[in-house]
Amino acid sequence: MITLTVLGCDGSYPGPSGAASGQGASGAASGYLVRSWGSGTALWIDAGPGTFANLQRFCDPLRLSAVVLTHEHGDHFSDIENLLTAGRWVLDFRREPIPVFASPGIRAKLAQEIDGILDWREVGDGEGVRAGDLQISFSRTDHPPVTHAVRVEGAGSALGYSADSGPGWSLEALGPGLDLALCEATYTSEYQGTAGHMTGREAGRSARAASVRRLVITHRWPTISAEGVRAEAAETFGGPVEQAAVGRGYSF
Repeated sequence: MITLTVLGCDGSYPGPSGAASGQGASGAASGYLVRSWGSGTALWIDAGPGTFANLQRFCDPLRLSAVVLTHEHGDHFSDIENLLTAGRWVLDFRREPIPVFASPGIRAKLAQEIDGILDWREVGDGEGVRAGDLQISFSRTDHPPVTHAVRVEGAGSALGYSADSGPGWSLEALGPGLDLALCEATYTSEYQGTAGHMTGREAGRSARAASVRRLVITHRWPTISAEGVRAEAAETFGGPVEQAAVGRGYSF
């Protein structure tokens, strides 16, 4: 069994957390914890601002099997700096460096050295890597700069994560048999084409084309109606759709 825990899901920047925001923004940008319960393998996928704090609610950072970073926009990687700070100065880091599988361009943006904390490896379109009992593969999306969607497979289950993408890429590129697709749906259709992301309608259409079994949408701009995006996605997906929320968990 694979589990997914949402650590952050706001699009492009973290909005104010809680109901006071009026839109239910999470207060944290993109970040997800994926675990294989049979082996204890734990992946931190994307490390947007606010996600390292939430990671610690669900997982000891020293027990991470690997980190996956999909692209160099700060809302997807900046909290890796907090892991480096904690590992260097606070945590009892008596373990091998944590493998990081990252798209090009991210390492050059780091303010700290990674020696002894992280084992950095750049990945490309079509590549596959392994962390514990989980197989991870990458597909370049329709989003500048170089951005890779992720397929995680193991324990008889498969997760697809779109990372950031415009509609020129589809979840179909991650291959068949996705038990759960975590797909960006940044805004509703009146914003279509304005920022290189998918609308709810486009995300639902992509998931339907890929024949995914379950669709969870994420990366919504904090100022956009959560229900509006969800309703669009459900219409084109043809089945139930859930909005990601911090702390929400899924098993498959």
